[in-house]
Amino acid sequence: MKKRLNVKNANQAMQTSGLTQTAVAEQLGVTKEAVSQWLKEKAFPRPNKLLQFAKVLNLGFSDLVINEDPNAPVIAFRKKGSAKTKDHHVEKAQQTGRFLRHLVPYLPFDTLEMPPVLKSPNLDYDYLRQVTSKVRKDINLGETETVDFEHLIRRFNELQAVVVPVLWGTKQRHENAIHIYLPDSQTTWVYLNLDTNIHDFKFWMAHELGHCLSPSLSGDEAEDFADDFAGALLFPHALAEKAYKEINSEMASRLKINKVIDLADEHTISPYTVLGQANKFAAFADLPEIKLSKAFNGAVTNFNKRFYNLSTALLGDLEGLDARDYINKTEEAFKTPFFELLRKYLKEQNKGAGYVQTVTDMPLLDARSLHSELT
Repeated sequence: MKKRLNVKNANQAMQTSGLTQTAVAEQLGVTKEAVSQWLKEKAFPRPNKLLQFAKVLNLGFSDLVINEDPNAPVIAFRKKGSAKTKDHHVEKAQQTGRFLRHLVPYLPFDTLEMPPVLKSPNLDYDYLRQVTSKVRKDINLGETETVDFEHLIRRFNELQAVVVPVLWGTKQRHENAIHIYLPDSQTTWVYLNLDTNIHDFKFWMAHELGHCLSPSLSGDEAEDFADDFAGALLFPHALAEKAYKEINSEMASRLKINKVIDLADEHTISPYTVLGQANKFAAFADLPEIKLSKAFNGAVTNFNKRFYNLSTALLGDLEGLDARDYINKTEEAFKTPFFELLRKYLKEQNKGAGYVQTVTDMPLLDARSLHSELT
């Protein structure tokens, strides 16, 4: 994989900051000639100098370096809260994608035809309404019926996406899901963290489904589309319109909040999704936005406390969980071929637990247990 400096961005950043080649060289502890060679693309900075150069120019790694690998894995994250995706997050996920290439020959999918994708994915309300209506028809679901996990899982399989269920804990990572697309094999791998609230997990699944349908998008544009797609799929126009009217029919703020909570409970989704979709409908219909008191956040917290995390609901006591249970229960729940792919590759290529750790990002001790069970 060849990398080269984005000279245009580097020169623009230097000009904006009023930096000369001499000034840059002094800050980096290199010669002016070295900086000149970099900017003429006759040399490439060493890793430590490259990172310092990016910091001096106030540029992200992806803005300073051009990756000339046309088949580099394409990464999308479902982040936690306000977490920021940094260069090392992307590089780590891309490395995982490169190791996943070894599993591609074992995939059980039809190799003659590609699954359908959206031609021009965008955030227009009417467009999302049409797209999610079609997806609902494809999974035999009416306009106002509740989307279940089985509906989403079936659609993932139809789109030839491999679901990788993982136990990444509730706090220590910056992401709750990773979407990895491998351009050379045109395969999709979706990592879903089971250690989360069941309502949020459903939204993440729908979000990742949006990514599967829009591989032409990247960056913030891809994340925005996937979020809006998920909301429109889980709580579509007809439900949002009805919810808007029902919520506004209540006079007191407390009663409005209770109505949102009740609708969320009825459709097994987050109250934030209900409120968000009702307000998207309001914006579309040129109606006033629903505004709730600060008590809404506390009501959502209490709502979530009523339910187990998906990992506990699906796997039971995690302290006593063994590799066989983890494989059998997640394999059945998500209808995923991932573990069978791993099993075949590990046996045929005589690979060790290190490979398992790399493609699951789990602790080595757990990877060894999984490796032992699969081989």
